[in-house]
Parts: sequence; structure tokens; C-alpha cells
Amino acid sequence: MTTPPQAPGIGGMRHSRYLEKVRAATPDQAVELVRSGARRYGRATASLRPLPDFLVIGVKKGSTTSVANWLANHPDVMPMFPRMQRRKSPHYFDINYARGPEWYRSHFPTTVARRVHARRTGVSPVVGESSPYYLFHPWAAQRIKETVPEVKLIAVLREPVSRAYSHYWDRVATGFEPLPTFEEAIDAEESRLADVRDADLAAPDAYSHDHDHHTYLARGRYAEQLRRYYDVFDAGQLLVLTADELAKETATVFERLERFLGVRSVSMDLRPVNVRSGVPPMDPATRQRLKDYYAPFNQELYELLGTDLGW
Repeated sequence: MTTPPQAPGIGGMRHSRYLEKVRAATPDQAVELVRSGARRYGRATASLRPLPDFLVIGVKKGSTTSVANWLANHPDVMPMFPRMQRRKSPHYFDINYARGPEWYRSHFPTTVARRVHARRTGVSPVVGESSPYYLFHPWAAQRIKETVPEVKLIAVLREPVSRAYSHYWDRVATGFEPLPTFEEAIDAEESRLADVRDADLAAPDAYSHDHDHHTYLARGRYAEQLRRYYDVFDAGQLLVLTADELAKETATVFERLERFLGVRSVSMDLRPVNVRSGVPPMDPATRQRLKDYYAPFNQELYELLGTDLGW
């Protein structure tokens, strides 16, 4: 086990142009002072801060950042606290569980702020957060059930071969992957994870760098991950979408998401967010190798969901 990064998951969230200008003009040290002060205040008022109504739980490189941004800009969805923090998640149920429930509550608006929002808009708002590691982490589902048992859960799945390839290039771009080719990375995955068992991640302060960053193949075995949630939550609390349908029928699928969360259907900018360009094409032999690898896992997923996703 290794020490988790100090501030995992920062970035990826869009804000209004005004907030972006303010953030760009503010020195990093000043931003950190404001952030730490807000966190202290949030913890001091934690009892006044309801837990989230929804969680976007995954998957990595599966359009979760787009979904999180769209929801953050929805008029019936309140932002996390403080608004300027530029985070889509405190990563509580996967990385920061040892910080405790008061720390988690400190990231959400107060009951009073929710009431003010409701009076201004005429609609009771919802609040949520997003971490693609929640679906993959072996203990996140149980932790979520114990903390927010009535929460609504959103999973966005992506065809696993393309997801794995995109994941690798994302880790290269962010400096977390030193291996120079995708093939080397997937070949190294088994040895990287050899000493990481589910039980090793059970402790609130447990963390594995390789489990977090180098699980290109494992994260595409969706059925085993979704079962953890179906085992402890009612099926009606979990909405499973696919990146394919989000790309092809964006507005229609987002309306389904709005109905699921009980918010109004509104016209919004639904352009994708965090799309990485300039990635070379995958070697056809590698693609076929992974299609064969995922075939039984995809079949297991189709049986679980009751639908053939055509992967």
C-alpha cells in the first residue's frame, strides 16, 4: 500500500467564465488558503450540511466528467462547497474514507442554502458528486450504503477495449504511467496488482497507487463491479448508461438522467468535456486480443443488465 495523493481528482470541472477569470487571477497560495479555510468552516458546520442526493460512480474515461459537468450546470443541482474548489469529488468513499463523515459533509451546501435556492427557483435542489473510482473500488459500495443508503447512483459504461486504451493515454498525459506503450502497460498489469487484494483496501486509510492508476484491463470487467452495488442497493437506485448512447442521443439520454434525479428537463450545453485528442490508433492485433479477452466478461454484463450492448 502507498500513500494517496494529497488532492486526488482535482480538475475537470468547468465553471462560469466569471469564476474562471477569478480563479486564473488568484495566486495558487491564496486559493489554497481559501480552500483550507472553507474546509475548516465546512467541518465546523457539518451537522447543518445534508449528505448528497446522487453519486456518479464511474467509469474512468467513460464520459463521467461530461456528466458531472452537465449536472453541475443544471439549475436544479447545487454545487459542492465551496463553489470555486474546482473538484467533482472529495473521493471520500475510495481514497479519503479515513477523514470521517464530518469531513465529507463539509463539501456540501447547508440546509439553509438549499432552502434559499428553493425559494429563488421554486424547485427543491439536489446535490451530488462524481468519482469514477467508486465503481471500481472494492469497498466503495458498502461504504456508500452505510453512509447514504437512499442515494441515487449513476454509472456510465464505455466499450471496454476503447476505455482501456483511453485510460492508458490519460495516465501517460498526467504523468502516472511511465511505460512507453499500451501493450507494455497491459502486460504489466497482473504483476503490478499481484500484491493488491480486495482485503488490503478495506482499511479506511488503505491506498494502492497501482490499483488506482494502472488497472486498464480490470476496470473493464463491469459485471463484477456492478454486482457490488446490486447486492446492497435496490435496482431502482442505480441508473446504468453507456458512453455510446450519450454520444449518439445526448439530449434524450440526459432527459432520462433528469427524470431519474427528479429535476426539471431544461435546455443545456451538452458538449463533451475532457476529450483528449492526438492519440495514435490502437494496433489492430491488440484490439482483437482485448476483444477476445473481454468477450466472456461482456456476456456476463449483458446477462446482468438484461440487454446486449453489442461490444
